[in-house]
Amino acid sequence: MKKTLSALTLGLAATLVTPTLLADEVLVGLITKTNTNPFFVKMREGAQAQTDALGVELRTFAGRFDGDNDSQVQAIENLVSSGAQGILITPNDPVAIVPTIERAREAGVLVIALDTPLNPADAADATLATDNFKAGELIGQWARSKMGDEADNARIALLDLSTSEITVDVARNQGFLQGFGIDLNDPNDIGDEDDPRIVGNDVTQGSEEGGRRAMENLLQKDPSINLVYTINEPAAAGAYEALKAAGREDSVIIVSVDGGCPGVRNVADGVIGATSMQFPLRMASMGVESIVEYARNGERPEASNGLDFVDTGVELITDAPVAGIPSVSSADGLETCWG
Repeated sequence: MKKTLSALTLGLAATLVTPTLLADEVLVGLITKTNTNPFFVKMREGAQAQTDALGVELRTFAGRFDGDNDSQVQAIENLVSSGAQGILITPNDPVAIVPTIERAREAGVLVIALDTPLNPADAADATLATDNFKAGELIGQWARSKMGDEADNARIALLDLSTSEITVDVARNQGFLQGFGIDLNDPNDIGDEDDPRIVGNDVTQGSEEGGRRAMENLLQKDPSINLVYTINEPAAAGAYEALKAAGREDSVIIVSVDGGCPGVRNVADGVIGATSMQFPLRMASMGVESIVEYARNGERPEASNGLDFVDTGVELITDAPVAGIPSVSSADGLETCWG
């Protein structure tokens, strides 16, 4: 019977496969979007720790910049020609990379997308990722409980990633809205809701500068904003600076997603009310383990129950817990954050 990856843990990994069985037999490739983003740095750490524990070889590659598909194509071709049994990839272009991945799979290589699904998702053998809808839903539920009766009078600013509406952007945004109790129209579309509590959406490119600019734009539209959702923690930091400049920092709740150490510290400092933490180290480690399992007996990873991907977990981080929503403190979050 196939193992369900969500049940596997780093602590068990070393006992499942012995290095003496696999040394010099299994080659695992890891291809990240870039080699500088702390999220992908942590992925490499997780993959390296797991391959070391299992006695297999890891080769890592990365795009030269976010969006660099050509370098990822070259990396896949390099790994296939080197005899890799499996490749883990965070695709820079989930569509353009598909033909190259199809050729790798035809050559017998197990290909697993990490964090970002391919388009179509089944172009990979499996996807290991954060449940981004759940991540958004948790911070939405927290915000509603935190505001109490005032949630009915919320003035909400939504600071998204880009106009491209990639999967992660849509999932986090829509999860937040549903968690807060706002009816969704098309759950695959950002900005089509008609709830009067929504002031508007703006895009940030996931950066602090973008978050500041988007927050300034929406404050001009409605200075009474009292709840801000952001696609990630750098955007949240920028939004806070804009609110501070307007003298509104103490009267607005900011929620976000990521779990990077700077973001968790911003929870501790009161900049962010709550954030949903994802686990890149665990994601990569589970990916390595599934490739080793495939190399041993041909078994492929199974999706988590009710999902079309393997859920690598999400955890709410806040220093203002509310009843009925499991969370951990920023102090505990600093023990597991990345970056």
